[in-house]
Amino acid sequence: MAGLLYLPRFFVYHADKKITKETSETFKIMERRLFKFIMTPAFVLTWLTGLAMIHYLGLDIWLILKILFVFILTGYHFFCQVCLQKFKTDQNIYSPKFFRITNEVPAVILAFIIILVVFKPF
Repeated sequence: MAGLLYLPRFFVYHADKKITKETSETFKIMERRLFKFIMTPAFVLTWLTGLAMIHYLGLDIWLILKILFVFILTGYHFFCQVCLQKFKTDQNIYSPKFFRITNEVPAVILAFIIILVVFKPF
């Protein structure tokens, strides 16, 4: 989750038209390392532990909803990967404001997931 919250924050600053080429190259390195060494292993581990949860707990409504939110976060993860590729080739099409808004998506979903896990409604 930390990577999903932090990478778009990098994108906000990287999308700024006023940054220098040198700063842009620094952002590229930071973004790539965050995605490759933190976010992707966490993504795989999340799915493996989630599948183990399904195996041991069975499927309750709260868990199905949680999995739905994890699917949305998976899509967001891949969206971040596409944005990363665009930045890598200096072809970003999104504004800093766009990234500021989309940066809130994982935070909102995280709140719903926590509510589902703690209260297990239904």
